[in-house]
Amino acid sequence: MSTSATPQATHTQNRKSTRPRSWIQTRPGFSSDLQGKRGNTMRPSRGFLQQPVGAPSVMMTSTSMLPRWCAGSWATWKLSHGCHLLNMGKGEGPIWFDNVHCTGKEKTLAQCQSNGIGISDCKHSEDVGVVCSDKRIPGFKFLNTLPNHVENLDIHVEDVQIRAILSSYRKRIPVMEGYVEVKDGGKWKQICNKDWTQFNSRVICGMFGFPGERKYNPRVYKMFARRRKPTYWDYSVNCTGNEAHLSSCKLGQAVLEKSNGTCPRGLPVVVSCVPGKDFAPTLMTGFRKAFRQEQPLVRLRGGAIVGEGRVEVLKNGEWGTICDDKWSLLSATVVCRELGFGTAKEALSGGRLGQGMGPVHMNEVECSGFEKSITECSFNKEALGCSHEEDAAVRCNVPKMGFQERLRLSGGRNPYEGRVEVLVERNGSLVWGTVCSEGWRTMEAMVVCRQLGLGFASNAFQETWYWSGEVSADAVVMSGVRCSGTEMSLSHCLHHGAHLSCPKGGGRYAAGVSCSETAPDLVLNPQVVEQTTYMEDRPMFMLQCAYEENCLSSTSSEVPANTYRRLLRFSSQIHNNGQSDFRPKADKHSWVWHDCHRHYHSMEVFTIYDLFSLNGTKVAEGHKASFCLEDSECDEGIEKRYECANFGDQGITVGCWDTYRHDIDCQWVDITDLKPGDYIFQIIINPNYEVPESDYTNNFTKCRCRYDGHRVWMYSCHNGGSLSSETEQTFPGLHSNQVTHR
Repeated sequence: MSTSATPQATHTQNRKSTRPRSWIQTRPGFSSDLQGKRGNTMRPSRGFLQQPVGAPSVMMTSTSMLPRWCAGSWATWKLSHGCHLLNMGKGEGPIWFDNVHCTGKEKTLAQCQSNGIGISDCKHSEDVGVVCSDKRIPGFKFLNTLPNHVENLDIHVEDVQIRAILSSYRKRIPVMEGYVEVKDGGKWKQICNKDWTQFNSRVICGMFGFPGERKYNPRVYKMFARRRKPTYWDYSVNCTGNEAHLSSCKLGQAVLEKSNGTCPRGLPVVVSCVPGKDFAPTLMTGFRKAFRQEQPLVRLRGGAIVGEGRVEVLKNGEWGTICDDKWSLLSATVVCRELGFGTAKEALSGGRLGQGMGPVHMNEVECSGFEKSITECSFNKEALGCSHEEDAAVRCNVPKMGFQERLRLSGGRNPYEGRVEVLVERNGSLVWGTVCSEGWRTMEAMVVCRQLGLGFASNAFQETWYWSGEVSADAVVMSGVRCSGTEMSLSHCLHHGAHLSCPKGGGRYAAGVSCSETAPDLVLNPQVVEQTTYMEDRPMFMLQCAYEENCLSSTSSEVPANTYRRLLRFSSQIHNNGQSDFRPKADKHSWVWHDCHRHYHSMEVFTIYDLFSLNGTKVAEGHKASFCLEDSECDEGIEKRYECANFGDQGITVGCWDTYRHDIDCQWVDITDLKPGDYIFQIIINPNYEVPESDYTNNFTKCRCRYDGHRVWMYSCHNGGSLSSETEQTFPGLHSNQVTHR
């Protein structure tokens, strides 16, 4: 028996604890452009006019005292059309403004007329408050104009669209070709193609989720324009091609002022966009399968929906992250186009979409916007001072597929929960119905939340009697649903189709979900496994509790109590790199008490340990219940929240890790019957997907293991998805913890 390697608890990169709550200047309706954050991250806000980020506030130069507004002469136009007046009770501190008069066009209340800062005869009984609508003001303003063309004009359009004109494109989803139209003054108008360039088309396609543009047949559009007279917009647009959105392009001269609303010797602008591989028609599927697809150099991880996530790049066969120094919308757009999406909506920094593990490959990335890959951009190879708390992420524009219109949550207390109802065709008409809850699990719930743009699943419910839903939609219209968790729509999952089978029926037994904008992400530290592995020969009479919990191999039941079992021991250090705490699925009252070990199990199977031969045959196995999920250690600046002592709450805080030491029961694999040789050792966390996570692909760790009958070596340990696909193929066993189909 070999001696034990000294167990070492390795420390990962420090991460930022909490970010300061800043004071911002609000604009009515939360946002006035089309590049704002996703609508579902913005909730109706209410309160005094002194609220921090996410609620109505006004930027004040004095941060020592919080402002109050008096209700004297207060009117709804001061709130614009995004808010309405409300009495929120008495505040404290000085009252800064009184008799405020606004036209509704001001960007901040400080620009409105008033008695002056600090001049007031009001009391706090007259404090005013607002409730803001979560509806965004439609449209955007052009921020740039060409010199000597459009000066001092406030050009605001309500919307932009690509309208399919040809019959062959009208029923296609997504819309990839048609007129570019601008909604101005409540009317849709076409743009004259005079001075229109390929760069303009590139920007239009990008903002609608397409990576590029292509040529089209102009003849058919000339014929259409002759039959139906277009209504033209007054202005031209001048883009350089690397803008993320049309509003960033320069607004050109008013081309129609001298032409009486016509487009001299021109036609309406037409664009034809190239879809990414995830949104392209599948006519060539057979040919694609015949050729081996190349390993991508860039990927996104940790995002709730398609087209968002932490950016990771492949270098020297190993995946790593990008440091957020100088990270910009231009660089983020290169990533989005490379992955088959459109331009970037947001370039996120500070590990906003979770933190990775492994190397930081790129720092201070700077792109021109025309690169084919982020790896072609200039960057600093040295990542000194960068840690995973600075991991860069993106949110990309993706094509509108119409998936959200065919699914809804009904009966919930808020838009993030409810009974799942789908829209299907029955007897030639569209009807709403429920989903059979038999076999309904986390993966199916994940797809529902993604399809609705509501983030991650937090719970999957098999009974929804507490959510009444629509009575007319009680009937089951979908059964046997099985999802891998990566589908964009519930209809893409396996299901029974028209052959429904649901013994319990719908109604109170229909499937339901609750969604959350954030989720945890458990990642094992592979170095700790490698450094703490050793063997122990332990007598059977000292393993009775472990035997009762099925932590020994099946042959242990056939041997006397005075024999020994050979155990492969190791420590597990499990980090939460996600955006929310990891909590057991079961509530305290349902935890299972194990009398022998004298503790509760919050999850019966928290980790699985397997040993494989080099041909992939399982030769030994073990498992560990979560009898104690707690914060063993945390990154600097983060406080522990979970402790098992005294029947305390269990969980793993974001930025903390839970260590299962090598010297506790069941933290082993029974290798008594194992023959000497080379093997693959594998650990899987949260194997049954009981708790939703933002990324399941990194929930397993693999190591090479050599056993000579007397000693054991563990080496080349790595997490799932951390190596290139070619390297990963040399490790048999589970290649991904993401299910293909259950």
